[in-house]
Amino acid sequence: MKCMILEGTGSDITPEQTQATMPDMIIATLILAVIIIVIMIIALKISGLVFRRLQRRRQDLRFVFFQKVANVVIVGCGILLLLVLLNGAKSIGQTLLGGTAIFSAVAAFVAQDAIKDVLAGLMISIYKPFGLGDRIELEDGTVGIVKDITMRHVVLTGIDNKVIVVPNSKLNTMKLYNYTNSDGYHSMVLDFYVSYDTDVELAAKVIGEAIASSPYSIERKYADGTSAYGQVYFWGFEASALVMKTSVFYERTSSTEKVRSDVNVRVNKALAASGIEIPYNYINIVNKKV
Repeated sequence: MKCMILEGTGSDITPEQTQATMPDMIIATLILAVIIIVIMIIALKISGLVFRRLQRRRQDLRFVFFQKVANVVIVGCGILLLLVLLNGAKSIGQTLLGGTAIFSAVAAFVAQDAIKDVLAGLMISIYKPFGLGDRIELEDGTVGIVKDITMRHVVLTGIDNKVIVVPNSKLNTMKLYNYTNSDGYHSMVLDFYVSYDTDVELAAKVIGEAIASSPYSIERKYADGTSAYGQVYFWGFEASALVMKTSVFYERTSSTEKVRSDVNVRVNKALAASGIEIPYNYINIVNKKV
């Protein structure tokens, strides 16, 4: 009896067969990549639609912040799936984890500020010291209206529509003043100085009438049912003047600079027409001849 030994089996893949299946694998990979990208785009559209509907019902800072977080998560997951699909995640992870200690320290240092900004943004969106459209003033003198919040910073609009970008971590540690009332309007505090011989009651009346005559000022309704354009108080004494202090209330759509300028012009004219002096410093020069 003769024994025959057969080398190989019918299931062996020859190089020619491997080359034949490569185009199919590439096409399948590209199709899956396109599907992942399409799903990512659809998820972003759905996220934007949901948060826009929420913001129509209520303008809330939290919706803006968490929309940015959701978009980052969706894009990050999409990129991760693409890397896994292309079999690149393993090599990328090995490259990142296999770096030197210096690279790791630098990366941790760079990411530290980003993590602080994200956490600070989360705290701001939860506790809401201000809202979209609020006029705020920071302790360093920065003044602006809140237009947007991202994972890294808050966007303010200042004078002449100047865009001011403040990192979340910096803003979260600063003292700020919110001049927007909970009823939905802005306010500002103004000081006016009059001479020592002025009747303060007359000065308060003149200033109050000037503020009420401004087309920008609005009445503030108090808890007791009364309303006023802004009560004027005799606030104190300066070296050469008496201080009258008041608050002006105006709509969110009005420019703060225009309101301030209009009120100052009207008060200046009213004080002059009433014979009330606005004091100023002056120097007497005496020429003595020996």
